[in-house]
Amino acid sequence: MQRLALALVLFFTPVVVAAVPLKVVNVSAPAINCVFNPTCTVTVNDTSDNITLSTGGTGFLQSRTYTGKPGSPAAGLYAYEYRIDLRNAVGATAISCIDSVSFDFGPVISTLDYNGDKMGDEVFVVTGGGIGTIGIASANQSGSKITFKFTAPVCEGGSPGKGDSTFFWGLVSKTPSHFVTAKVHETGGVTHNVQARAPNP
Repeated sequence: MQRLALALVLFFTPVVVAAVPLKVVNVSAPAINCVFNPTCTVTVNDTSDNITLSTGGTGFLQSRTYTGKPGSPAAGLYAYEYRIDLRNAVGATAISCIDSVSFDFGPVISTLDYNGDKMGDEVFVVTGGGIGTIGIASANQSGSKITFKFTAPVCEGGSPGKGDSTFFWGLVSKTPSHFVTAKVHETGGVTHNVQARAPNP
């Protein structure tokens, strides 16, 4: 009887999946495009969804996708880029800031060299030649979910045009996109559900 009870306890004990850190590297545009097309140009598909902040003001989460072309290191693969833009979000009662975002992504390609060091990378951040001022401090994956933490809080402004934007950050998958729910987390603890695109399992 004791053995049966122990077996039942083990069977119903939840399995905790440890978060695995992903390798994050900084890159510049248009050089990063050469990973996806021999001509070093890419044709993108953009979508976005609004983030209505807790103290007033609205920004957005941008999702960008494109495919690796024949002859490129990423041929046949799917690139996913993201950016949070609060540049025109204005706080009505105070200034809200975002410190992380998480969503289901699934397996990440880890064999591509994004920064030219001849080693495989997982997350690239376009810190040169593009828009934005705030990068990715860490990317941790637990199961299919990835949580991205920013190098500094991404804050709305006191007037239009005074808020922050992240750099574009990206990952690569073997599968095309579908819509998922991203959890956008404010520094004060509020979480917003926002639509994003990520690989279809």
